[in-house]
Amino acid sequence: MALVGRLWRRWRRLVLLLFLGGTVFVALPLAYGAWTSYGEWSGTSDARHERRGGTGQAPDPATTREAVVQVYAARAARWRGAFASHTWLAVKPRDAEQYTRYEVWGWRHGERGGNTVRAIAGRADHYWFGYRPERLVDLRGAEAELAIRQLTRAIADYPAAKRYRIWPGPNSNTFVAHMGRRAPALRLDLPAHAIGKDFLADGGIFARAPSGTGWQLSLFGLFGILVALEEGIEVNLFSLNYGVDFQPPALRLPALGRLGWPPAAADG
Repeated sequence: MALVGRLWRRWRRLVLLLFLGGTVFVALPLAYGAWTSYGEWSGTSDARHERRGGTGQAPDPATTREAVVQVYAARAARWRGAFASHTWLAVKPRDAEQYTRYEVWGWRHGERGGNTVRAIAGRADHYWFGYRPERLVDLRGAEAELAIRQLTRAIADYPAAKRYRIWPGPNSNTFVAHMGRRAPALRLDLPAHAIGKDFLADGGIFARAPSGTGWQLSLFGLFGILVALEEGIEVNLFSLNYGVDFQPPALRLPALGRLGWPPAAADG
């Protein structure tokens, strides 16, 4: 006990500093996420429900003949939007007259043992429960056609189609991340607050990064590390992701997502 007391007196300042610093590092992003989420979600109920249409980020299929593939992320519904996002894919083959949106809906299907993957004809870029989505991927023409061929196989073979768990996965972000691993043409860089993206749907612990430009180690989506050209370096602690992006430079933080130079615009 005397030895423990001496060690504590010698190192207590460093221990307390690390504890306080760690607390701030976790609490500040989550608090900011809660504040921004409330700002998006606040307002009258009618106003929120009016924001369900398109956001002008997807080309009109009536006048666009070429193939299009897009990926979007928006704050999750209700309280979950304080620290997490929901992602989906939108696909329009060449000459198709509408988009097909692929996403996981767990609260109505997975919890009852049904297929969680929904294929919905309609808009690609709609508001999600009042939140404006961010476009992550925008492929056109030959690039989109290659991605569609890869995605067709990946969606049919998705191994967690009848399982859903909001945390740590498999959820909507698990599905989209799995599509990225199976369709490298997407070069998909999911935000740090896409909780569930690190849960490996096939049950493994080692896999390609969702962008296809690196690799990751993940233990049940709760702990892990990712190193990739597209995402940079990211550490996962209880599904909260901290990392550094190098192209362009930025921090990757829970709730906040990306903090730094904005990424290159997602365009075809």
